Amino acid sequence: MIPNKDQIIIELFQAEWELLKAAVTTLNLSVRKCKSIGIKVSYTFEELESFDSLTSKFNRTSDIFTQKVLRSIWLLLHESFVPFIDMMNKSEKMLMIQSADQMIEIRDLRNQIAHEYIPESIRDLVPEVMELTSQLCDNIEYCRHFLETREWIKNDETLA
Repeated sequence: MIPNKDQIIIELFQAEWELLKAAVTTLNLSVRKCKSIGIKVSYTFEELESFDSLTSKFNRTSDIFTQKVLRSIWLLLHESFVPFIDMMNKSEKMLMIQSADQMIEIRDLRNQIAHEYIPESIRDLVPEVMELTSQLCDNIEYCRHFLETREWIKNDETLA
């Protein structure tokens, strides 16, 4: 028997959700490590690598959430694809995310990091990454409740 299209999407979505959970865990570990480094005049190579790792994990986690998890939810809801800002605004209205404005700000920072090639500039973005990581995790947690009410995921422990 061939599974229906929604069942295939749910299985794909559940795999993406597990990937997101793992990404959130490693992102939060990086945040803790970078907080312990603190703000200084100069940094060791290892400390700069930690900042680079943090920004990469932030980008990866936000991409998994917005481009995989949220897009899969839209497929399951049979919503048409729309530009990112419209998707975030509609997701907020549907109570899928906590704040469209926060998610748009997270996306803007993600794009800034992705196109930044000067290591010192990445270092300067770390405080904002740490702040927006909290907002990203809040939105993911909010989404988890949305998913649990539809029984698309099991009642999970909190992610953050």
